[in-house]
Amino acid sequence: MENRLKQIREPKKNSKMAKKIINTTLILMLGITLGIFSKWLDTMSINDTIWWQYLLGIMDLRNVFSLFGIWIWIAVTISVFSETPLRASLNVFLFFIGMNTSYHLYTVLFSGFNPASYMMVWYIITLITPILAFFCWYARGKGKISCLLNIGILAVMILSSFGIGMWYLDFRSILDTLLFFATIGILYTNPKKSIYSVIGAFLLAYLLKILI
Repeated sequence: MENRLKQIREPKKNSKMAKKIINTTLILMLGITLGIFSKWLDTMSINDTIWWQYLLGIMDLRNVFSLFGIWIWIAVTISVFSETPLRASLNVFLFFIGMNTSYHLYTVLFSGFNPASYMMVWYIITLITPILAFFCWYARGKGKISCLLNIGILAVMILSSFGIGMWYLDFRSILDTLLFFATIGILYTNPKKSIYSVIGAFLLAYLLKILI
C-alpha cells in the first residue's frame, strides 16, 4: 500500500525537525489570527472617513472570509504544500483548531454570546479535516488517482463558488470565481491533467447537484 501511494506522490523526508515544528507553529498561528480577524470584521462598522477602514471596505474582506470557498482553498493550499500526507493532516487540523477556537472565544468574550450550535458544525468539520487533508496531499501527484482527487476537490469548489443547474451556470461573485481558479492553480502539475480535472469536476458537480 505504501509503495502504491509513493507512486502517486513521493513524500519529502529531508527537512529538519526544527523546520517542521516552525512551519506547523506558523500554520497554527495563521489559523488563530484569521479566526480573530474574521470575527473582528464581522462585528466592526466601517467608517469611510477613516482611511484604513475605507480600504477594508474596498477590499470587501468581510465577504471574503464569509465564503466557504476561502477556507477550502486555504486547506487545500496547506495540504498540497506540506512535505508529507501526515504533515498535511496535522497542519490542516491545527489550522482549523486555531481558527475555530479563536473565533469562538472572541465571540464569547467580546460579542457577548455563545454561538454553540453554529460552532459545533465547524468543530465536526475540523475533526474530519485530517482525513481529507491526507488524501488531498496526493491530489498534486501523478496518475489516475491523483486526477480523481483533483476532480473531487474542484467539484466541491464549483458547488461552493457557482450556482449550477441542469442548463445553467451562475457566477455568484468575482471572489468565488477567483477562488475556483486559484484552486486550479494550486493543484496544477501539467496542462492535460488540469483540463481533464476541470471537465470531470463540472460533470461531477452537475451530477451531485441533480442527486442532491
